[in-house]
Order: sequence, then structure tokens, then C-alpha cells
Amino acid sequence: MSRSRQPPLVTGISPNEGIPWTKVTIRGENLGTGPTDLIGLTICGHNCLLTAEWMSASKIVCRVGQAKNDKGDIIVTTKSGGKGTSTVSFKLLKPEKIGLLDQSAVWVDEMNYYDMRTDRNKGIPPLSLRPANPLGIEIENFEQLKMAVTNLKRQANKKSEGSLAYVKGGLSTFFEAQDALSAIHQKLEADGTEKVEGSMTQKLENVLNRASNTADTLFQEVLGRKDKADSTRNALNVLQRFKFLFNLPLNIERNIQKGDYDVVINDYEKAKSLFGKTEVQVFKKYYAEVETRIEALRELLLAKLLETPSTLHDQKRYIRYLSDLHAPGDPAWQCIGAQHRWILQLMHSCKEGYVQDLKGTPGLHSPMLDLDNDTRPLVLGPLSQTASLKRGSSFQSGRDDTWRYKTPHRVAFVEKLTKLVLSQLPNFWKLWISYVNGSLFSETAEKSGQIERSKNVRQRQNDFKKMIQEVMQCLVKLIRGALLPLSIPECGVRQYGGWEVKSELSGQWLAHVIQTIRLTYESLTALEIPNDMLQTIQDLILDLRVRCVMVTLQHTAEEIKRLAEKEDWIIDNEGLTSLPYQFEQCIVHSLQSLKGVLECKPGEASVFQQPKTQEEVCQLSINIMQIFIYCLEQLSTKPDADVDTTHLSVDVSSPDLFGSIHEDFSLTSEQRLLIVLSNCCYLERHTFLNIAEHFEKHNFQGIEKITQISMASLKELDQRLFENYIELKADPIVGSLEPGIYAGYFDWKDCLPPTGVRNYLKEALVNIIAVHAEVFTISKELVPRVLSKVVEAVSEELSRLMQCVSSFSKNGALQARLEICALRDTVAVHLTPESKSSFKQALEALPQLSSGADKKLLEELLNKFKSSMHLQLTCFQAASSTMMKT
Repeated sequence: MSRSRQPPLVTGISPNEGIPWTKVTIRGENLGTGPTDLIGLTICGHNCLLTAEWMSASKIVCRVGQAKNDKGDIIVTTKSGGKGTSTVSFKLLKPEKIGLLDQSAVWVDEMNYYDMRTDRNKGIPPLSLRPANPLGIEIENFEQLKMAVTNLKRQANKKSEGSLAYVKGGLSTFFEAQDALSAIHQKLEADGTEKVEGSMTQKLENVLNRASNTADTLFQEVLGRKDKADSTRNALNVLQRFKFLFNLPLNIERNIQKGDYDVVINDYEKAKSLFGKTEVQVFKKYYAEVETRIEALRELLLAKLLETPSTLHDQKRYIRYLSDLHAPGDPAWQCIGAQHRWILQLMHSCKEGYVQDLKGTPGLHSPMLDLDNDTRPLVLGPLSQTASLKRGSSFQSGRDDTWRYKTPHRVAFVEKLTKLVLSQLPNFWKLWISYVNGSLFSETAEKSGQIERSKNVRQRQNDFKKMIQEVMQCLVKLIRGALLPLSIPECGVRQYGGWEVKSELSGQWLAHVIQTIRLTYESLTALEIPNDMLQTIQDLILDLRVRCVMVTLQHTAEEIKRLAEKEDWIIDNEGLTSLPYQFEQCIVHSLQSLKGVLECKPGEASVFQQPKTQEEVCQLSINIMQIFIYCLEQLSTKPDADVDTTHLSVDVSSPDLFGSIHEDFSLTSEQRLLIVLSNCCYLERHTFLNIAEHFEKHNFQGIEKITQISMASLKELDQRLFENYIELKADPIVGSLEPGIYAGYFDWKDCLPPTGVRNYLKEALVNIIAVHAEVFTISKELVPRVLSKVVEAVSEELSRLMQCVSSFSKNGALQARLEICALRDTVAVHLTPESKSSFKQALEALPQLSSGADKKLLEELLNKFKSSMHLQLTCFQAASSTMMKT
């Protein structure tokens, strides 16, 4: 058989995938000349000819049936072209089993059936369209499966015999109807004419209408019940299909009570997208109920958001909820404002609590001050430590060590306040950062409100900066009110002050407070808060550092005043007591306690940057030095009765020349003068210079001025005390010279030849030796200075006496020369230009020796004197050898 047309060619199918019974449109070439020409259509191997509808030679519409293959070609067969080919394929998807009453997110195509009755075109309920069970039983075992096969065969036979058996059973009825119709036709033809009225057809029509009305009357109740059942069924179907909306108000309330806000928001978004713009009154009514519940939820979430205290996690969660619910206004900014007010309230409440505790139980350590069992160690300086002294003494601090365990209320308040700020401000700052970068809001809310929120951020950036500055200023003012009340204006005393304390905090506690505030500043800086917002804290730290320096120096001055009470008059081999060392250690410990305070942390200014501060610190330092000098003066002039020296001892290395110092020996005023003088010399040569180095090491300003004024005051005291001692020792010796010279009515004009040095000179030498012994016992270094002044006084007096003599005899001149030379040679090691000049003037007042015999006699008598007093004059020889070695 020859074909006159080309084979069909399928070039497209739409859609190209779907579940069984999906309606598809097939396009191609030579798809047939008409419906009768189309004799075959398979998709994925399934025959779809029964559902095919030929549209044109290039288009066919059909439904895809059940197929074994998941993917296959579309084959069209025509009479004119034969079996065709395909360039495309169709993918068959597995259908999801969805019941008639199940909810579905996609549209389910339902087939509508109609009955053929006149004026009734009602949809048959879906429940009646459920396919019958072809097996007729529930299969549980093999025997039942056999019965099922029998049922299938029976149903197949009925289906093949269906229409034919129906015709056979009613064949007589068909014949009777045919005969009746024929008889009617004959009568009509016999009648010949048909009248308009009363014709048979008219009567027949009336009879049929009456029959129809009678039938309707008979079956009206049954049909009404059916229609009512259909309506009820359809209503139930609607209720079941839209039960989500109808149950949503109650579900919202239940989920709110359980705290499942995410579920509520998801359900609300779904309802809004489905029924937000509905025109159905029932849906409108229920959707209005949903909006009422959602508005109540917005108010609840906003109340929880503004509730304090609250964690940052909860705040972010509530803000996202309100953002998803499209709450009016700006809940995130409202939360920031509420948190700001809460922090300020906490800070003021903290202050009021400590002030009330201080007033209610003064001097007691309240449990409220335990800082939530904060056990961090106190950062304190070394001032409280006891230093062991190298000279057999120790520097005992005047403070009680229990101060460590009695935290003052104001210090505890600062610790609590800073801890409070550090616990609240980071979350506050992070909340603002999240507000700025939009992470507080959900993705949908962020996209919808991104432009508007960026405008709000720009507008509210200055407002938030003011909030941070207000918190910082409140923190600083509260601390100032507690520690620096004079720096608070009168208008703010009531709000930030109120601490009724008379005593000021010690330098140690101020240093501890400074360390606490520094740690607070570092923590706030770590949050990346701009430095300009934290400048007030830096100013506070600087003021506290300056105040700590002042208080420490003032307290040091008070301790220096008490050093005089600790003088034990125990001297070492250098003639020094422990007092200079105690003085130096006291200052060193004070400066060490200020080491951390004076050190400049990043961003901090120097304590001494202000000229006023430099001047005050310099004056306090000078005051400390002068107080100690005054202590030395007090010790040197203290009455004997006020000095307990029964414990006086001397270093074993010091020789006890005369064995006059014993354990029960009491110091005289002259010995105390010598000890103070020895201390003054050490202070001038060592201590004051060491202190100046310590001041310089700690960056003190005006060190030259401090040293200059202190040295001048020390030298003035030293000179005054030295003159007093020389006056006490030299005057008696000088005063004994003239009476001794003229004892026994001695006359320079009429005297015997000299036989040796007279007793007055020996007595004067012994007194000088006694002075030497006293000074040497206290301090070897003072011996040259003291004896040179004593020798000057004696030589000056001797020169005056010689110059007052009107004339000398030969023997008198020789006697005078012997005594002057004996004194000069004996104390030669302690001669000064002044004393040498005095001896020279005394010798020039004498007549010159005229003969060699006189010179020989003079030399013999001098040697005899030195030989006889060799033991007594050993001290001068030892001093001479020592000076030669040095």
C-alpha cells in the first residue's frame, strides 16, 4: 500500500513532563489530514488515542495515561503517513497521593460530571466518584486472591454483555413502544387535519406536562433532601479545605501561650498571602479576627522587648518578631532607649544603695559591698610592706595591715559601679551595632525596610552618641561625687554626691580605684567605642592620678613627722642611726606605690602636664624634705629627760678609747648633737642625692629646685648645730687658757728658765683629746671638722693672749715659744690656714731666739714633752697616719 504523505514528525510537546492524566499539546508536521486519519498515538509507550483530539495537521491535544516507562518518545500514526517519529521526549512523574479532604499546596485538577436531567446540572459530589474496588475484597492471603480473580472475570463478562443484555431484557417494551408510536401516527394521518386547539399533540403535551409536574411533586422532598445533603457536603468540604483560616485565631492564642511565636508569624504570613485581599465575607470576618490577635501579639512582644532586665539574645529575638509582624514605629530604637534609661537607673540605684548603707551602718562592711562575691585581688602598691633595714633596724609602717580587708564603701561602690557598667554597656553597644548593620531584622523585613532604616540610622546616630556620652558622664560624675566631691558643681551634688564622709581615701585605695577605672576604660575601648565618647573617663583618670599623688605625698609627710619618735640612737660604725635610711625608704616606698599611677597608659596624659600640678608636687616634695630636717632639729635640741638611751650600744668595730661607754650609759646633749651632725653629713652626701634620683626616675618636675632648697635647709641646720657643738666644746678650753697661763702670778717679764710645758697647756690638750675621743666614738668623719674648729679657737685665743703681752724676758719668750710650738706641733694634723695664721702671729709677737743654746734647749724641751705625753698624743698621730693613707 502506497502512502501519498510523509510520515508524522513530532517536534515539540508542552509541558514536557507531568503526572499521569496531564493534558499536553503535541506539535509537529504531517500529524494527519483529519480526526479520522489519526489511527495511533503513544506517549512513553502508553496508548493515548482515546483522549486524543486532532486540532490540525501540526497540533494534537491529549492526556497522558499511565505508563511503565518514566521517559519516552511521542509516536503518532496516521492512515496517510503511517507510523511517525519524534525529536522530543516526555518525562512521566510519579503522582502524589492526595485525598479529597487533604490539604494541598498545588492545584488538583478535578473532573466535573453532569447528570442528563432537564433543568438540573449539578456537580456530582467527589465522594461518589471514588472508584470501586475491582477485586471486591481485602486481600490478606492467597485464597482471597483466588476469589478476587473470580470476581474480576465476572465483572469482565458483565462489561462485555452490558448493552446487549440490556436490549435483550427490554425487547418487548421496545416493540410495544414502536407499535404505540405507529398507531398514533396512523390516527394522525386519518384525522386529516390538525386543529390549533384541542389537537392530539396539544393534548399529549398537556398530559406530559402534568405527568412531569406530578413526578416533580412526588420526588420534590427526595430531591430537596439530596440538594441539602449536597450543600452540607460542599460546606463540609469548604470547612475542611479552609480549616487553616477558620482555626487560625484559636491556634494563634494557643501558640502565644506556649511561646511559639515563630509558628504564629509563619501562619500569619501564610494567611495574609492567601486571604489578605479576599472579597469573601466569611474569610474577611475570620481574617479580621486574625489581625486582632496579631495586634495583641505585637503589643505583648513590644512590652517584653522594653522589659528590663533582658538579655541581648531575647532583645534581638523580640525585635525580629516585631519586624516580621510589621509593627508600627521602630521597636529596635525603642528598645535601645529603654536599655539606656535602665542603665542610668541602675547606676543611680547603686549609688543610693551604698550611701544608705554607709549612713545606716557606719564602719561596718555590708554584705551588699561584696561585689557579687567578686574575689579579684586588690591592686595595691608596696607601701604597706615592711622593709628590713641594713643597719639592724626596720621601717615599721604606721598603718594597720587590716586595712586590706576593710574595703571602704566608696571603693566598693566604684568597683560595683564599674562592674555594672561593664555588664550592661557591651550588650547595649552590640544592640546598636546590630541595629546599624540590619542584623536585628529578618531577611524579608530587611529588604522591605532597608532604605527607610538607613535613613533612621543616619538620623539617630547622633542620638545614640548622646546616649553613650550620657552614660559615660553619669559614670564619671558618680565617681567624682564619691572620690572628688569638690569637682562636682553645686547643682549636681545632690544627684551625684551625698557621701557624708570626713576622712579622705588613702593613696593606696586611690591607686586601686585608678587601676579599676583603667581596666574599665580598656574594656570599653575593646568594644570599639570611639575615643571621643570615652574622653570624660580619661579626664577622670588624670584627676584621680593627680589627687593620688597629692594624697600620697601628704601622707608621706605625716609619716616623716613621726620618724622622730622612732629614733633609737643606735649608731653603726659610720656614726649613723637608722633615721636617714628610714627617711629614704619611706620616700622610696611612697614613690613605688605611685609607680602605676605615674605611668602613662595608652591615651593618658602625664600627671605633670599642668604647671599648677608641677608646682604643687614640687612644693609637697620640698615640704617633705623640710619636715625631716625639722625632725633632726627637734632631736638635736630634745631635753635629756625626754631621751631614753639606756639601750645605747656601739658597733664592736668602734674602739672604746677610754672604756667610758657601757650599757647603762646615757647620751648627753653634745653626743646627740654629734649623732645628728653625722646624720646630716650622710643626708647631704648620699640620701638627698638618692632621693633626687628617685624623683627623676618617676618623672617628677622641678628636681633641681627640690634638691637646691632641701640642701640649703640641711646645710643651714648642719652649720647651726655644728656651731652649737663647737661653742659647747671650744669655749671651756679657750676660757681656761688665760687663767692657766697666769696661774701663780706668772709674769712673762720675770720668770725662771723653762723646764717644760706648763700644766695649763697640758690640760688644754687633754680637753682637746677628750673632744677627739667623743667625736671619734660617734663618727670618725667628724673628727677633722670638729678638731680643726677647736684648734682654730684655741690658736686664735693663744695668739690674742701673746699679742696682749707688753714685753717678754728672755726666759719668758723661750717659755712662750715652747708652749706655742708644743701646741702647734701636737695638733699639726688639724691645722687650717686660719689656725696656722694665728700660730704665726703668736710667734711673731715673741722676741727671736738669739743663741744656738736657746734653740737647742727649746728642741730638747719639745722632745721631752712629746715623749712624756706620747700616749695621750697617739690619737693625733693615728689621725695623721689615717689622713696620709687617704
